[in-house]
Amino acid sequence: MTRSSHSAMRRRLLGAGLLAAAAHPLAVLAQDTWPAKPVRLIVPFPPGGPVDSTARIFSQRLGEIWKQPIVIDNRAGAGGTIGASIAAKEAPDGYTLFLGSIHHAVNPSLMGKLPYDIEKDFAPVSFAAMFPVFVVAHPSVPASNIKELIAYAKQPGRTLSYGSSGNGGGTHLAGELFNMEAGTKLQHVPYKGSGPAMNDLLGGQVQLMFSDAPTALQHIKTGRIKVLGVASRQRSGMLPDVPTVAESGLPGYEAYSWAALFAPAQTPKAVLDKINADFNVAMGDASVKQRLLQAGAEADPGTQAQMRQRLHAEIVKWGKVIKAAGITAG
Repeated sequence: MTRSSHSAMRRRLLGAGLLAAAAHPLAVLAQDTWPAKPVRLIVPFPPGGPVDSTARIFSQRLGEIWKQPIVIDNRAGAGGTIGASIAAKEAPDGYTLFLGSIHHAVNPSLMGKLPYDIEKDFAPVSFAAMFPVFVVAHPSVPASNIKELIAYAKQPGRTLSYGSSGNGGGTHLAGELFNMEAGTKLQHVPYKGSGPAMNDLLGGQVQLMFSDAPTALQHIKTGRIKVLGVASRQRSGMLPDVPTVAESGLPGYEAYSWAALFAPAQTPKAVLDKINADFNVAMGDASVKQRLLQAGAEADPGTQAQMRQRLHAEIVKWGKVIKAAGITAG
């Protein structure tokens, strides 16, 4: 190779390297320079709910680690799809993140065509929190556990109703999954939120609820309702003496709500890796875990690969339930 051709090759290689760096500038020095400014976290629900509360709890600790503020941007509406649509279009530079929920695994089957694809338009960062679902009953229901509830519900001529936070929501789907796996015919009664549904359970207008923890815990502790089981795979630290549905009469049953951290697709891997590592440190903080428990959530971080697999499994699982039960939005 001549000196001139060798120099030409070096120029081409250098040019290619510069182009690659220009195309992915954060991939070069992300670990050292990111974040250099405040980070925006889009929460697709109103302030005060479980997903919003989770965001505010971990954001404080994560901001301390990054030495940058995390700005919560609530973009509520349409079952979380408005916030997701906004987040999907943001620059993939790590400075806009998105806290999705179980709604984003349900909406593709429930609503049909959406302006984004939760698997293709977002990069998974980590699951954040799990919100246990408790199976609770009015005191008039003569059952003290899941096995007794199933037997009672199957008695000839027996009709039991369960309230939910709304058609197609997580508490509705938990009930439909229960019907499918237990062979029961619990009648669904949708409400506009968990609060109104709980009010009617307390009054005996409905007999059951598959309730989120914040709505149910105070009434369980005062004895106004009774808890028959927790729907998650493992017992909850909130009520550790309450058995899971799976261990008390319905093997394999699992239902819970969740929140998970996403970034726009094409966010550089170095940035995603840093966010994931720091996020896991924040979620492992004892004070963060305690505050989440007090808010009705359990810290549930992990790897990007685990989140990707779990998200896909959730989409498939709830899609089958929605189809089998004939659930539609509205």
